[in-house]
Amino acid sequence: MKVLHLHDLDDTERDVEHGTWRSRRFVLAEDGVGFSFHDTVLYAGTATEMWYAHHVECVYCYAGTGTLVDRETGQEHPIRPGTMYLLDGHERHTVVAETDLHMACVFNPPVTGREVHDEHGVYPLLTHDAAGDDPAHAP
Repeated sequence: MKVLHLHDLDDTERDVEHGTWRSRRFVLAEDGVGFSFHDTVLYAGTATEMWYAHHVECVYCYAGTGTLVDRETGQEHPIRPGTMYLLDGHERHTVVAETDLHMACVFNPPVTGREVHDEHGVYPLLTHDAAGDDPAHAP
């Protein structure tokens, strides 16, 4: 059993900030459960372009307002508390945060915790070996 409070992650390797967002990662690949779980804040007044070419992500908004834009279709979806979206087709998308958006996110395959979006908004596919060594790029 693992029990953590969000603030237990502050200023650790599981606390990642990258320009328009901050993600604190409760569960990572090294935990060996087949998914990762994050608490992410997208900052008010920002637009973050993302594309999870190697991951499926499920996102639940529990605070804040914004817009999800499907860059492939141009379709826009309002985000507010209670909104869930599932990126099961590896959709290129943009999240526009009107206010700070507080999101709970699940990734499959799990992330290692060291990923950041590249110039295309993609997380690289990293793996974590069973021995606990540093993550390495998957073949």
